[in-house]
Amino acid sequence: MRNFEELIAEGESVPVEGWDFSWFAGRATEQRPSWGYARLIGERMARAAAGLDVQTGGGEVLATIPQPPPLLAATESWEPNLAVARRNLAPLGASVHHVGNEDALPFDDGTFDLVVSRHPVVTRFDEVARVLAPGGSYLSQQVGMGSMHELTAAMIGEFADNEARSPERIAGEAEAAGLEVVDLRPEALRAEFFDVGAVVVFLRKVIWTVPEFSVARYRPQLLALHERIEAEGPFTATTRRFLIEARKP
Repeated sequence: MRNFEELIAEGESVPVEGWDFSWFAGRATEQRPSWGYARLIGERMARAAAGLDVQTGGGEVLATIPQPPPLLAATESWEPNLAVARRNLAPLGASVHHVGNEDALPFDDGTFDLVVSRHPVVTRFDEVARVLAPGGSYLSQQVGMGSMHELTAAMIGEFADNEARSPERIAGEAEAAGLEVVDLRPEALRAEFFDVGAVVVFLRKVIWTVPEFSVARYRPQLLALHERIEAEGPFTATTRRFLIEARKP
Protein backbone atom coordinates (compact mmCIF):
# COMPACT_ATOMS: atom_id res chain seq x y z
CA MET A 1 0.00 0.00 0.00
CA ARG A 2 1.49 3.32 -1.06
CA ASN A 3 1.95 5.98 1.56
CA PHE A 4 0.57 9.51 1.63
CA GLU A 5 3.61 11.16 0.06
CA GLU A 6 3.69 8.70 -2.85
CA LEU A 7 0.01 9.20 -3.59
CA ILE A 8 0.30 12.99 -3.39
CA ALA A 9 3.33 13.00 -5.71
CA GLU A 10 1.46 10.87 -8.23
CA GLY A 11 -1.60 13.11 -8.00
CA GLU A 12 0.51 16.17 -8.78
CA SER A 13 2.22 14.53 -11.77
CA VAL A 14 -0.82 13.36 -13.77
CA PRO A 15 -1.63 15.57 -16.81
CA VAL A 16 -5.07 17.19 -16.47
CA GLU A 17 -5.64 18.69 -19.92
CA GLY A 18 -8.91 17.77 -21.63
CA TRP A 19 -11.90 15.91 -20.20
CA ASP A 20 -10.72 12.32 -20.50
CA PHE A 21 -11.40 10.70 -17.11
CA SER A 22 -10.10 7.23 -17.99
CA TRP A 23 -7.15 7.65 -15.59
CA PHE A 24 -9.58 7.31 -12.66
CA ALA A 25 -10.43 3.67 -13.49
CA GLY A 26 -9.94 1.70 -10.29
CA ARG A 27 -9.19 4.90 -8.35
CA ALA A 28 -12.58 6.67 -8.31
CA THR A 29 -16.11 6.08 -9.58
CA GLU A 30 -19.04 8.33 -10.44
CA GLN A 31 -22.57 7.32 -11.35
CA ARG A 32 -23.78 8.58 -14.72
CA PRO A 33 -27.11 10.35 -15.25
CA SER A 34 -29.91 8.21 -16.61
CA TRP A 35 -30.52 10.28 -19.74
CA GLY A 36 -27.20 9.44 -21.45
CA TYR A 37 -25.94 12.83 -22.61
CA ALA A 38 -23.47 11.55 -25.21
CA ARG A 39 -26.17 9.43 -26.83
CA LEU A 40 -28.61 12.35 -26.84
CA ILE A 41 -26.26 14.76 -28.56
CA GLY A 42 -25.27 12.06 -31.05
CA GLU A 43 -28.90 11.65 -32.04
CA ARG A 44 -29.52 15.40 -32.23
CA MET A 45 -26.34 16.19 -34.17
CA ALA A 46 -27.21 13.54 -36.76
CA ARG A 47 -30.41 15.48 -37.53
CA ALA A 48 -28.90 18.98 -37.37
CA ALA A 49 -27.76 21.18 -40.22
CA ALA A 50 -25.42 23.27 -38.06
CA GLY A 51 -24.24 22.42 -34.54
CA LEU A 52 -22.20 24.19 -31.87
CA ASP A 53 -20.62 22.74 -28.70
CA VAL A 54 -19.94 25.49 -26.15
CA GLN A 55 -17.07 24.95 -23.68
CA THR A 56 -16.14 21.65 -25.30
CA GLY A 57 -13.16 20.90 -23.04
CA GLY A 58 -10.91 18.62 -25.06
CA GLY A 59 -13.80 17.72 -27.36
CA GLU A 60 -13.95 14.21 -25.94
CA VAL A 61 -17.75 13.99 -25.70
CA LEU A 62 -18.47 15.73 -29.00
CA ALA A 63 -15.96 13.43 -30.72
CA THR A 64 -18.22 10.45 -29.96
CA ILE A 65 -21.09 11.60 -32.20
CA PRO A 66 -21.50 9.09 -35.03
CA GLN A 67 -22.60 11.57 -37.70
CA PRO A 68 -21.60 15.25 -37.62
CA PRO A 69 -23.80 17.94 -39.20
CA PRO A 70 -22.56 19.73 -42.34
CA LEU A 71 -21.46 22.67 -40.16
CA LEU A 72 -19.90 21.86 -36.78
CA ALA A 73 -18.10 24.26 -34.44
CA ALA A 74 -16.90 24.24 -30.84
CA THR A 75 -15.62 26.80 -28.35
CA GLU A 76 -13.21 26.39 -25.44
CA SER A 77 -11.77 28.89 -22.98
CA TRP A 78 -8.79 27.04 -21.46
CA GLU A 79 -5.79 27.23 -23.77
CA PRO A 80 -4.26 23.82 -22.88
CA ASN A 81 -7.51 22.19 -24.05
CA LEU A 82 -7.49 23.83 -27.49
CA ALA A 83 -4.88 21.58 -29.06
CA VAL A 84 -6.56 18.52 -27.54
CA ALA A 85 -9.96 19.57 -28.87
CA ARG A 86 -8.63 20.34 -32.34
CA ARG A 87 -6.97 16.93 -32.49
CA ASN A 88 -10.07 15.10 -31.26
CA LEU A 89 -12.52 16.97 -33.46
CA ALA A 90 -10.50 17.10 -36.69
CA PRO A 91 -12.04 13.82 -37.98
CA LEU A 92 -15.48 15.45 -37.69
CA GLY A 93 -14.43 18.53 -39.67
CA ALA A 94 -15.20 20.78 -36.70
CA SER A 95 -13.69 24.22 -36.19
CA VAL A 96 -12.53 25.00 -32.63
CA HIS A 97 -12.56 28.60 -31.40
CA HIS A 98 -10.81 30.11 -28.38
CA VAL A 99 -13.61 31.91 -26.54
CA GLY A 100 -13.76 33.00 -22.89
CA ASN A 101 -16.52 31.49 -20.80
CA GLU A 102 -18.30 34.83 -20.45
CA ASP A 103 -17.42 36.24 -23.87
CA ALA A 104 -19.75 36.76 -26.81
CA LEU A 105 -19.84 33.89 -29.29
CA PRO A 106 -17.98 34.65 -32.56
CA PHE A 107 -20.84 33.58 -34.85
CA ASP A 108 -23.56 35.37 -36.77
CA ASP A 109 -27.14 35.55 -35.57
CA GLY A 110 -29.18 32.43 -36.31
CA THR A 111 -26.20 30.33 -37.43
CA PHE A 112 -27.05 27.09 -35.59
CA ASP A 113 -30.12 24.93 -35.20
CA LEU A 114 -28.49 23.03 -32.30
CA VAL A 115 -26.27 24.31 -29.47
CA VAL A 116 -25.02 21.83 -26.86
CA SER A 117 -22.85 22.17 -23.77
CA ARG A 118 -21.68 19.69 -21.15
CA HIS A 119 -20.87 21.11 -17.71
CA PRO A 120 -20.47 24.76 -18.74
CA VAL A 121 -18.86 27.04 -16.18
CA VAL A 122 -21.39 29.74 -17.04
CA THR A 123 -24.03 29.97 -19.77
CA ARG A 124 -24.52 33.15 -21.77
CA PHE A 125 -28.15 32.47 -22.62
CA ASP A 126 -28.40 35.79 -24.44
CA GLU A 127 -25.64 34.61 -26.78
CA VAL A 128 -27.11 31.12 -27.11
CA ALA A 129 -30.44 32.65 -28.09
CA ARG A 130 -28.75 34.99 -30.56
CA VAL A 131 -26.84 32.30 -32.47
CA LEU A 132 -29.78 29.86 -32.53
CA ALA A 133 -32.01 29.89 -35.57
CA PRO A 134 -35.78 30.12 -34.95
CA GLY A 135 -36.96 26.66 -33.89
CA GLY A 136 -33.43 25.71 -32.83
CA SER A 137 -32.61 23.95 -29.55
CA TYR A 138 -30.14 24.26 -26.70
CA LEU A 139 -29.35 20.95 -24.95
CA SER A 140 -27.05 20.89 -21.95
CA GLN A 141 -25.99 18.69 -19.05
CA GLN A 142 -25.02 20.96 -16.19
CA VAL A 143 -23.49 20.69 -12.73
CA GLY A 144 -26.20 21.33 -10.14
CA MET A 145 -26.17 23.21 -6.85
CA GLY A 146 -24.31 21.38 -4.10
CA SER A 147 -22.40 19.03 -6.38
CA MET A 148 -19.40 17.51 -4.56
CA HIS A 149 -20.34 19.45 -1.42
CA GLU A 150 -18.74 16.79 0.80
CA LEU A 151 -15.39 17.00 -0.99
CA THR A 152 -15.31 20.79 -1.02
CA ALA A 153 -16.24 20.85 2.68
CA ALA A 154 -13.43 18.39 3.47
CA MET A 155 -10.99 20.95 2.04
CA ILE A 156 -12.42 24.32 3.13
CA GLY A 157 -14.91 23.49 5.90
CA GLU A 158 -18.69 23.68 5.82
CA PHE A 159 -20.25 26.33 3.58
CA ALA A 160 -23.55 27.33 2.00
CA ASP A 161 -24.09 26.03 -1.53
CA ASN A 162 -24.28 28.55 -4.36
CA GLU A 163 -27.91 28.85 -5.42
CA ALA A 164 -26.80 30.19 -8.80
CA ARG A 165 -26.35 26.55 -9.85
CA SER A 166 -29.91 25.49 -9.07
CA PRO A 167 -31.81 24.01 -12.06
CA GLU A 168 -34.71 26.40 -11.50
CA ARG A 169 -32.46 29.44 -11.60
CA ILE A 170 -30.70 28.30 -14.77
CA ALA A 171 -34.09 27.62 -16.37
CA GLY A 172 -35.18 31.12 -15.39
CA GLU A 173 -32.10 32.59 -17.08
CA ALA A 174 -32.93 30.69 -20.27
CA GLU A 175 -36.50 31.96 -20.25
CA ALA A 176 -35.34 35.53 -19.55
CA ALA A 177 -33.28 35.31 -22.76
CA GLY A 178 -36.42 34.44 -24.74
CA LEU A 179 -36.02 30.66 -24.84
CA GLU A 180 -38.74 28.14 -23.96
CA VAL A 181 -37.62 25.46 -21.49
CA VAL A 182 -39.08 22.14 -22.64
CA ASP A 183 -37.17 19.73 -20.38
CA LEU A 184 -35.53 20.06 -16.95
CA ARG A 185 -34.35 16.91 -15.16
CA PRO A 186 -32.14 16.88 -12.01
CA GLU A 187 -30.43 13.83 -10.53
CA ALA A 188 -28.25 13.17 -7.46
CA LEU A 189 -25.48 10.63 -8.07
CA ARG A 190 -22.87 8.82 -5.98
CA ALA A 191 -19.12 9.39 -6.36
CA GLU A 192 -16.35 7.50 -4.54
CA PHE A 193 -12.61 8.15 -4.18
CA PHE A 194 -10.46 5.16 -3.25
CA ASP A 195 -7.22 7.04 -2.51
CA VAL A 196 -6.05 10.60 -1.93
CA GLY A 197 -4.05 10.62 -5.17
CA ALA A 198 -7.31 10.39 -7.09
CA VAL A 199 -8.68 13.28 -5.01
CA VAL A 200 -5.69 15.43 -5.97
CA VAL A 201 -6.09 14.70 -9.68
CA PHE A 202 -9.82 15.43 -9.50
CA LEU A 203 -9.31 18.76 -7.73
CA ARG A 204 -6.61 19.78 -10.22
CA LYS A 205 -8.84 18.83 -13.13
CA VAL A 206 -12.26 20.03 -11.96
CA ILE A 207 -10.95 23.35 -10.74
CA TRP A 208 -14.23 24.87 -9.55
CA THR A 209 -14.63 22.21 -6.83
CA VAL A 210 -12.00 23.97 -4.69
CA PRO A 211 -10.96 27.26 -6.35
CA GLU A 212 -7.21 27.92 -6.24
CA PHE A 213 -6.53 24.37 -5.07
CA SER A 214 -2.93 23.29 -4.63
CA VAL A 215 -1.35 20.44 -2.69
CA ALA A 216 0.84 22.85 -0.75
CA ARG A 217 -2.14 24.93 0.35
CA TYR A 218 -4.34 21.98 1.35
CA ARG A 219 -1.77 19.43 2.58
CA PRO A 220 -3.23 19.13 6.13
CA GLN A 221 -6.73 18.54 4.77
CA LEU A 222 -5.42 16.01 2.25
CA LEU A 223 -3.56 14.14 4.99
CA ALA A 224 -6.73 14.02 7.09
CA LEU A 225 -8.66 12.71 4.09
CA HIS A 226 -5.97 10.08 3.41
CA GLU A 227 -6.18 8.87 7.00
CA ARG A 228 -9.97 8.77 6.80
CA ILE A 229 -9.88 6.66 3.63
CA GLU A 230 -7.32 4.32 5.18
CA ALA A 231 -9.48 3.85 8.29
CA GLU A 232 -13.01 3.88 6.83
CA GLY A 233 -12.74 3.03 3.11
CA PRO A 234 -13.67 5.11 0.05
CA PHE A 235 -14.57 8.76 0.52
CA THR A 236 -18.12 9.28 -0.75
CA ALA A 237 -19.58 12.46 -2.21
CA THR A 238 -22.73 13.38 -4.13
CA THR A 239 -22.59 14.80 -7.62
CA ARG A 240 -25.61 16.71 -8.86
CA ARG A 241 -26.45 16.98 -12.53
CA PHE A 242 -29.39 18.30 -14.49
CA LEU A 243 -30.42 18.16 -18.11
CA ILE A 244 -31.95 21.27 -19.63
CA GLU A 245 -33.42 21.64 -23.09
CA ALA A 246 -34.67 24.99 -24.34
CA ARG A 247 -35.98 26.04 -27.74
CA LYS A 248 -35.98 29.33 -29.58
CA PRO A 249 -39.50 30.24 -30.77
